[in-house]
Amino acid sequence: MRIFLFLSVMSLFATKVQVCSGGAGLPSKAHAGSNQDKYAIAPLPKIPKGAKAATFAGGCFWCVQPPFDKLDGVLATSVGFTGGLEKNPTYKEVAYGRTSHTEALFVVYDPKKVSYQKLLDTFWRQINPNQKNGQFADVGNQYRTGIFYHDKEQKKQAEASKKALAASGCFPGKIEVEVTKFEAFYPAENYHQKYYKKNPFHYMRYKIGSGRAGYIKKHWNEKGCQRVK
Repeated sequence: MRIFLFLSVMSLFATKVQVCSGGAGLPSKAHAGSNQDKYAIAPLPKIPKGAKAATFAGGCFWCVQPPFDKLDGVLATSVGFTGGLEKNPTYKEVAYGRTSHTEALFVVYDPKKVSYQKLLDTFWRQINPNQKNGQFADVGNQYRTGIFYHDKEQKKQAEASKKALAASGCFPGKIEVEVTKFEAFYPAENYHQKYYKKNPFHYMRYKIGSGRAGYIKKHWNEKGCQRVK
């Protein structure tokens, strides 16, 4: 059973890399036709006057985007890469560990409708905060978790939120989430954006198979985090 489960998870990972990287069957620029836009880099969402930006890394960006899209006050989200030195990285480069970036989510929000604290609470509910350099079945520096603050107030709230989670006792052990100054964000290709809507079956299969869905259900409910014995 363990061997079967391991092979199933590895199969899901291989499928994710193959599908996301566009490895097999990726059309060349000369023959892409209407598919060319699908593999083009998505534009970075604009930040309207009065709005703010927030950036979170929680492993597979497919799985981090939906909960933020559901929040009233979130104006736009984009999946992509941050935390590294390389400029304009592609998904294939990041997924195979060829850069120092991590998969991340860029959030544009209206602070009059949704607080940064609410965004932090949403973020914590999507991850395993004790896992270092990876999330669930995704292992590697390119899947490390992080909160990338855009200003001093975000830094203050992020550090306080991390400290509060550690003190809650729900997640014994070191909280491995980095709190780091935001430097740059590079959107991923168009076909990754809103992946949960474009490929709902594969998205759910991956979220469940990777172990993320079960972990969230086990550790969180409407009242908050639950310490698991």
